[in-house]
Amino acid sequence: MMKKIYLLLALVAIGATACKKSYIDLSPEDSYTDVTFYKTPDQFKQAVIAAYAPLRDVLVNDYFTSEMRSDNTIYQPKPSDRGTAYLYREAIPNFTNTSTNSYVNAVWQHCYTGISRTNIVIERLKTTSFDAAVKQPLDGQAKFLRALYYFKLVRLFGGVPLFLKEVTSAEEAFLPRSTADQIYTQVMADAKDAISELPAPAKFPQTGEATKGSATMLLADVYVTQKKWADAETLLNTMAGMGYGLNANYADAFTPTNKNSKESVFDIQFLEGTLVGTSPNPLTFHFLPRSTNTSIITGIAINNSATGGWNTPTQDLINSYELNDKRLDASIGIAEGTYNASDLFTYSANKSIINYTPTGGKVAVPYIKKYVHTPIAAITGSSDNFPIYRYSGALLLLAEAQNEQGKSPLTPLNAVRARAGLDPVTTADQSQLRDIILHESRIELAFENHRWHDLVRTGKAVDVMNAFGAALKTQVSYLTPDTYNVTTNKLLYPIPQTEIDLNPGAMTQNPGY
Repeated sequence: MMKKIYLLLALVAIGATACKKSYIDLSPEDSYTDVTFYKTPDQFKQAVIAAYAPLRDVLVNDYFTSEMRSDNTIYQPKPSDRGTAYLYREAIPNFTNTSTNSYVNAVWQHCYTGISRTNIVIERLKTTSFDAAVKQPLDGQAKFLRALYYFKLVRLFGGVPLFLKEVTSAEEAFLPRSTADQIYTQVMADAKDAISELPAPAKFPQTGEATKGSATMLLADVYVTQKKWADAETLLNTMAGMGYGLNANYADAFTPTNKNSKESVFDIQFLEGTLVGTSPNPLTFHFLPRSTNTSIITGIAINNSATGGWNTPTQDLINSYELNDKRLDASIGIAEGTYNASDLFTYSANKSIINYTPTGGKVAVPYIKKYVHTPIAAITGSSDNFPIYRYSGALLLLAEAQNEQGKSPLTPLNAVRARAGLDPVTTADQSQLRDIILHESRIELAFENHRWHDLVRTGKAVDVMNAFGAALKTQVSYLTPDTYNVTTNKLLYPIPQTEIDLNPGAMTQNPGY
């Protein structure tokens, strides 16, 4: 099914850029236009598939804004290259980014690309005469995606322009910022529509398309963010009835051979290779020390000297794993080697982090192991999907919602811990459980772009990140005094300066920027 989706995406792109037979005939009969394309169910299916595609573009920038902004990961410095690209990427975890940061702004841009595509599908479906059985899954997927894109935007930027219709004129393209509450209201409305229109997974493995479970999890995440604990609990209690469950082993949730399993609630889909229709995942290479040859770890000679060195697990995170937690070895490995004068790493060994003993004369660099699965077939990337929502995350949100209502969260909490090989939690103290659940989420969902959002919504981001930054400055030499000075203003990113320049007056900047 997913190979068909990748091929359709490629065909849509080819059709959109096909040469015309005549420069005079602006709409030749053998070319699709916006007037002739949206006619059949198959064409709408292709349009929905195209609305999924920007998720990949969001992802290759969002690990900076949603994981490296936290205490989970840092970067490998490159003092030999002070180009703008490195400075912009380093500025995000350093909390020194400005409104012109291209990597932050790319998240905004790609989210709105996805929103634009969903709006076209949603609006044009209204004029079709398709049977409800055909129309509803298409509308449901588009509304799930629109809700997901806006949920990402509102958490990162606060209130943003709320586009709900296809833009057909210049006037419609320039809207003022809506409030964060208005964005959340729309996200909830779209997610509720998606829940009502989408089916539960028909079987496992799934197709990779959004389902009732995907929309249920999204809405529950919104409810938890807004502290609507009872509403979140009600939704999350329906997940098991849709067939979701934990895989036997933690690492099974990430292997390409086990894609879209019963633990997968929604993943961004990837397919390795170089043929038309493939969409390889490049992040495996981004998350390794930059080198001209990563074959010791990847099984293939990858030159990631221009793209690697990001999202390195912190010692603070490594120290947070409990003794005998199976997730540590599944999540983090150690690359041993040496750096040269150009800040490139020469790999000499790939070591387990369990009971690791440093080798004399070698540098040990932790790396994200959970997305490394060899052999990788092509230098363009891997087939590893990227999880947006997993069932273990649903259990931890359920535990949080129950605890905040004064109920016992131990059943879902300990289900996650048991899989990790840990003893059950037994305390009934609500305050202690609040910290335990947040810690469990940090470990279980490490490197899945949840940590920053969890710190913000629980009110811990300022204190945690200032303390982390102060400690990190005593451990590394590359941080300047202006880094990790975290204030409440830094809980939101600045509105891209280009958006303000294009829409002056109506587009206001967030405080502190």
